[in-house]
Amino acid sequence: MSTFFARPQSTERGWVVVDAKDQILGRLSTQIASILRGKNKPTFTPHVDTGDFVVVINADKIKVTGKKWDDKIYFSHSRYPGSGRYTPLRELAEKHPERVIYYAVKGMLPRTRLGRKQLSKLKVYAGGEHPHEAQQPVAI
Repeated sequence: MSTFFARPQSTERGWVVVDAKDQILGRLSTQIASILRGKNKPTFTPHVDTGDFVVVINADKIKVTGKKWDDKIYFSHSRYPGSGRYTPLRELAEKHPERVIYYAVKGMLPRTRLGRKQLSKLKVYAGGEHPHEAQQPVAI
């Protein structure tokens, strides 16, 4: 009996809609990362992208536990001296709520070419509307 390996040509990708309203950020992000990697499928292969596309709506209504609204800090740097910026979670969520979920899921994926390809299948929207109705996504 030989071991099964998924092939990129034979992989079927679906579309999934996740409503982030009143969901805890970390718990939701782990579920999204698993779907993007394809770990919810029996054909999961670690070195092949077998995951589905994920559309997240209502990203502006996410919840966090504890004092993370004020304590969690995002750091960005443009590689120029003195250009480091520290942004608290509350400020990022007010200006760009879709980036909060994007960064959380990005931290849970592999830091490789495959991880970047899997992250490109994530679509995050602040409101309840999304332009992917033609793909007939399945709600979770």
